[in-house]
Amino acid sequence: MTITYSCIANGRVILADLAWTGGSYQETAATVLRLVLLRAEPKTTIQMGSFVYHSLFIDGIIYLCASDNALDIVTPSAFLKNMKYNKNQGDSSISTLRSQVTDVKIIMTQNIDKILESEERLNSFTDRTDNLQTTAKDSQETRKILRKIWWQHLKKIIIITVAILLSIIIILLSTNIIPT
Repeated sequence: MTITYSCIANGRVILADLAWTGGSYQETAATVLRLVLLRAEPKTTIQMGSFVYHSLFIDGIIYLCASDNALDIVTPSAFLKNMKYNKNQGDSSISTLRSQVTDVKIIMTQNIDKILESEERLNSFTDRTDNLQTTAKDSQETRKILRKIWWQHLKKIIIITVAILLSIIIILLSTNIIPT
């Protein structure tokens, strides 16, 4: 008794297959998968040509193998259970992988949150910088205005001082306190 072909399918889609002998099994396997799905029984045995196809149908997953001996049912059954057992071992690695993906998602979410917080701080810093630049420009304009007012005030003081001095000199000259 030889198992010549095996596959694992999700519905009618073959996920993995292996042929130990030459030949094209995919077309026949597609037909067998269709029949297994129609019957929807946990275990099915179908004769196609010179091969007997044995299937195990669990949770939408079909474990299928082809043997060249129609009388032997024990070996294909054990083979299919072994395939399912290996699948369950794979589930633990899949669950491990899923938990790792979940951990990566959590870390990525935390990193994105940190980036958003950093961006908020950067925007706040940029706003403060803009406010300081505006204040600095206003301060420079205020200084220019104050300097202009100061010069105008100084000019008035100089003009008033010169006018008072000239008035004093004229008064002193007219009273002959200062001889001419």
